[in-house]
Amino acid sequence: MNPPSTRVSIIGAGKVGSTLAQRIAEKNLADVVLLDIVEGWPQGVALDLMQARGVERHDRQIVGTNDYIDTANSNIIVIAAGIPRKPGINREDLIKINAQIVTEAAKQAIAHSPEAILIVVTNPLDIMTYLAWEASGLPKHRVIGMGGILDSARFQTFIAMELGVSIAQVCATVIGSHGDLMVPLPRYSTVNGIPIAQLMDAGAIDRIVQRTRHGGAEIVGLMKNSSAYFAPASSACLMVESILLNQSRLLPCSVYLNGQYGVQDIFLGAPCRLGYQGIEQILELELSDAERAAFQDSGKLVLQSIEEAETILKNAG
Repeated sequence: MNPPSTRVSIIGAGKVGSTLAQRIAEKNLADVVLLDIVEGWPQGVALDLMQARGVERHDRQIVGTNDYIDTANSNIIVIAAGIPRKPGINREDLIKINAQIVTEAAKQAIAHSPEAILIVVTNPLDIMTYLAWEASGLPKHRVIGMGGILDSARFQTFIAMELGVSIAQVCATVIGSHGDLMVPLPRYSTVNGIPIAQLMDAGAIDRIVQRTRHGGAEIVGLMKNSSAYFAPASSACLMVESILLNQSRLLPCSVYLNGQYGVQDIFLGAPCRLGYQGIEQILELELSDAERAAFQDSGKLVLQSIEEAETILKNAG
């Protein structure tokens, strides 16, 4: 018997998109449509993944396409299209190129799947999530950015590495923007329920916080002409899983804030519950004055970048 027909469409069949397609299919979460502008590429990736089914033992359908009509009636749309971070590409160029790609992808995908939930993976993440929300016309609870899960996973990894403990016992929380001004929260990060401040000194915590903030850049520096894709794909897959299985997991995602944490009308990382309808609740943590100030500083930069991106799109149009 085939599993229930649930569809996730991934816009952008690069390393993040293709790895995410593999994760979703092999976890038996949904059928996958993989869309890319390069003719033949998504079709080839899909065929390769389909041929792996005999080994992985699932019956999910994976389709590659260059036409948005094939994404129709998706439960979830994931936008992973755009250029990745690379040495030599400045922030303004990244915003200029990806803003146009993301807004067009959001419009076309939602035109064919008006009831879908939209997940954004493209960087700069918080800005792209806002632009996708504007372009799609969806209610704010159905548009979500991936960043905080990835940042928290990196923080979690570095804590486990520092202490030499199983990562299964580590819980870590990062809020704020998906960038250099993110706000890792050691007070809300534990090993088997024990705050990390009781397990390592302040110097070690500060070192891990800084490495987390530059986790993506560290990988870009090592890879030279590429950027992270395994951990981003796993992070997006966790969101897909929580939504499709209605798990209501409490996860740090880029969500629309309108007064929470003292910021207005932007998407920024905060803990939220994800279920079948999208964002069910945004949790407002108790922050110290320094943590709140850091969060608001990251919000100011995101707001400034959104205004820059909207100007770029207006001039381009």
